[in-house]
Amino acid sequence: MKEAIYLYCLARSGHTPAIEGTGVDGEHPLFPHRFATVTAVLSTIRLEEFCGPEAESNLRDLGWVGPRACRHEAVVEEVMAHSPVFPIPFGTIFSSLKSLEEFLLLHHDAIVGFLDQLAGCEEWAIKGLLDTARAAKIFLDAALEQASPDHESFPPGKRYLAERRLRSRADQDVRDWLKKVGREIADDLCRHAADFRPLPVLSREATGTEADMVLNWALLIPQGCTGEVRARIDRANEDCRSMGLNFHLSGPWPPYSFRPSFAAEPGK
Repeated sequence: MKEAIYLYCLARSGHTPAIEGTGVDGEHPLFPHRFATVTAVLSTIRLEEFCGPEAESNLRDLGWVGPRACRHEAVVEEVMAHSPVFPIPFGTIFSSLKSLEEFLLLHHDAIVGFLDQLAGCEEWAIKGLLDTARAAKIFLDAALEQASPDHESFPPGKRYLAERRLRSRADQDVRDWLKKVGREIADDLCRHAADFRPLPVLSREATGTEADMVLNWALLIPQGCTGEVRARIDRANEDCRSMGLNFHLSGPWPPYSFRPSFAAEPGK
């Protein structure tokens, strides 16, 4: 059985907590490995679990991936409670400590710079969910009120075309309103954030809700500013809830959204 090194996260040496417990496989213990000014949090794993034909089957199996991904995140969050962390994606392995150290040597300055950037900051997520049908109806009703007084007396074909134009206009009004609201809130939040990243909007299947995700943001927030951010989101919800738009603030999270990515990282 060949073993490999599994990497969870990186932190400043001297700031990591006592590393205890087992790694993603629930068998091999966690351990720290110091290199220059950085400490890597590691465990060993069976190589074939993450590389080769067995790995291809494993990574397609949510029953296999799920608990291991949760354990990976739990380790990262445990370290994050004590120190800024450079989180590493699930499933990142190295053939040996030597290959890991080569990676750390190559990227040491970027890693340390990122940990410096994180000092005193946390990643928070903001998602906007819209009841699209509700918002469209509100704008359509407003458009119908402004329509020609003779609208109801139009012949069926003409009335159908007129209503179709009004529905199209209402859909565009929803889009324009969302852009305006999003721009105003983002401008306010950026006054409190050290960094701001728009993320891909997810489908209903991914979010598990009946609403449509219309914005997905990550913010790097100084710890003293979370109250202001929360208050701004509360005001946005008061203003927009009647239109079917709700904002959800969550965190702090491991700062995956702001970390630099390294092409040679996985499977080194």
